[in-house]
Amino acid sequence: MTETPLTGPVAYLTGDYPKVSHTFILREVQAVRAAGVEVITCSIRQPPASEFKGQEEIAARAETFYVIATAKNPLRLLAAHGRAILRGPGTWASTLALAIRMRSPGLKALLWQLFYFLEAGVLANHLRQKRVRHLHNHFANSSCSVAVLAAKLAEIPFSFTEHGPAIFFEVDRWSLPEKIARAKFVVAITHFCRAQLMLFSRPADWPKIAIVHCGVTPGAYRREPGGNGKRIAFVGRLDPVKGALLLIEAMAEVLKAHPDATLTLAGDGPARAGAESRARTLGLEGSVRFAGFMTQGQVADLLANSDMLVLPSFAEGLPVVYMEALASRIPVVASRVAGVQELVEDGVTGYAVPPGDLPTLVERISRLMDNPNAARDMGLAGRSAVELEFDIAQEGAWLAQLFRQGGPEGRLRP
Repeated sequence: MTETPLTGPVAYLTGDYPKVSHTFILREVQAVRAAGVEVITCSIRQPPASEFKGQEEIAARAETFYVIATAKNPLRLLAAHGRAILRGPGTWASTLALAIRMRSPGLKALLWQLFYFLEAGVLANHLRQKRVRHLHNHFANSSCSVAVLAAKLAEIPFSFTEHGPAIFFEVDRWSLPEKIARAKFVVAITHFCRAQLMLFSRPADWPKIAIVHCGVTPGAYRREPGGNGKRIAFVGRLDPVKGALLLIEAMAEVLKAHPDATLTLAGDGPARAGAESRARTLGLEGSVRFAGFMTQGQVADLLANSDMLVLPSFAEGLPVVYMEALASRIPVVASRVAGVQELVEDGVTGYAVPPGDLPTLVERISRLMDNPNAARDMGLAGRSAVELEFDIAQEGAWLAQLFRQGGPEGRLRP
């Protein structure tokens, strides 16, 4: 198969777009467009306008087609499915049968599959109107269920990007093997993620699973001079899985040897109240700051004025904030889970610690504070690693190539 120009646009689909915690998708869309592929953005749900402060996110929201918002209009819903039936009654019926077959056990699961089918009809109608030639989805859960059905109704190929790890705990619920088998190709964000996709798919499907890293624009990140080498940043959703509470416990220990250390937590979520309460109980108010949600620019500023990023997650794919921190030339202390060590190389670009291991977490943070030259060298090594393997311009060009070729042709990376 050779690379040829697409005869129409590619549509991007995800559950919520744009989403404050998924800026990597927005960057990827921009990079694919820069590589010469027309992209039409679609989303199942429409996030509230109040969530967005950055101009890029506001513009992305304005140009995106929202499936549920359209499907809530009965006339539009009926018209979309009416056109599908008139165009190909057999295709419409077989797609409905596929939706039912892909359900997990239980009446509730069947009802959800029927909702996905209704949404798929609305999306397929939009794809046909826009003359879309390929549908690409991020995440293999509910939006991918809609993507499978919409692509079949629109009679176009589809692909999807998987990040993990949550999907690998619910393989049967989301019919992951079926989705891999039906996809034109599948994208994994790490080698670890690809191995998990291989585990849950047929060997015949393995060659079509490529690796496309999430990425950043390295030039957008900098390192400001100054600081005491003891400024810790945490950037991420304050969800229990991210380990913020564990970091609060670690901070109490770090301060015994480094009383001038500080911690800034950027982000919001269900674990914030508990983390704030624990910080007060431990008397850390003067050393720990909860900054709340930050825009991309504010995160870049925070990292530029920090000395390390610490994210002691209990489960991860490969967070983009690691790339942002290393592009800012600061080391990362991260949990040794999933594909994290494909970027956070222990002792080279930071430290990868056993998940949930408080003493080791404290020791590694303290070690960076005690060795500013080593921390600087790790940050520089991290910047080089990001420039080599996690530059979004390069990753977007590789993904654009996959769209043009219709798959990786057996190659994992460009």
